[in-house]
Amino acid sequence: MLGTERFVLELFGAAVGAGLLGSLSGLGGGVLIVPLLTVGFGMDIRPAVGASIVAVIATSSGAAASYVRDHLTNLRVGVLLELATSLGAFTGALLAPHVHTRVLFILFGLVLLFSILPTAGRLTEELPRDVAPDPLASRLRLGSTYPDYPSGRMVNYEVSRVPVGFGMMYIAGVISGLLGIGSGALKVLAMDAAMRLPMKVSTATSNFMIGVTAAASAGIYFWRGEVPPLVAGPVALGALVGATVGARLLTGFSNRTVRWIFLPVLALVAVQMLARGL
Repeated sequence: MLGTERFVLELFGAAVGAGLLGSLSGLGGGVLIVPLLTVGFGMDIRPAVGASIVAVIATSSGAAASYVRDHLTNLRVGVLLELATSLGAFTGALLAPHVHTRVLFILFGLVLLFSILPTAGRLTEELPRDVAPDPLASRLRLGSTYPDYPSGRMVNYEVSRVPVGFGMMYIAGVISGLLGIGSGALKVLAMDAAMRLPMKVSTATSNFMIGVTAAASAGIYFWRGEVPPLVAGPVALGALVGATVGARLLTGFSNRTVRWIFLPVLALVAVQMLARGL
């Protein structure tokens, strides 16, 4: 009994850290929880993915409410792109039983490495420059403003290349269904690099979206019995606590600071998962 209690407390503590970093980087707790459970606790990837799906929903719920309240989330962009990610997540969940475990690890690592490249080139960028809204963004009024607390001013921004972002979101959804990571890495990448939203807005909007994406595939994992309650419970609670704290911290950070958090988290997890897959 004591061993079980210690295991649950260790899971909870680790999940708090994962939820905190996931909230600040916009990746969702799942991007850290899957390697945490497989590498740190020696679990098989499939039940780890199932527990992560539940944690991703909890992380999104904790962070998203704070970001919406602080006017960092672009709700129009989030709702539009969620159409693509939900469809992709359902597709990925159906494909998951037919993909070998090693392939999942390698795919996970490659996705994260791919996400690092464009972010590293913009580490010093505070706000996107000379962004021209495309016709679809103008028609849907996707441009918006957000309060930048460090500078004490309202920041106006526009949205570009909506079709490219929509296509990237479908791929992000497939990855989410396969790996249970919420695919926050590709969501942030699509909004930051392709659609040219400010990094803090991309992070906040990603957190708003990841729970819906995870929920689209969660039912399939429950139906297959791949969500272990003893693991999913403390992981979800810990991720929720960490995500709530992270959401409060993000409002005081600059866009540059968010990128400096985003990049090393991606690099560390990518190396760990590639090493396990290879």
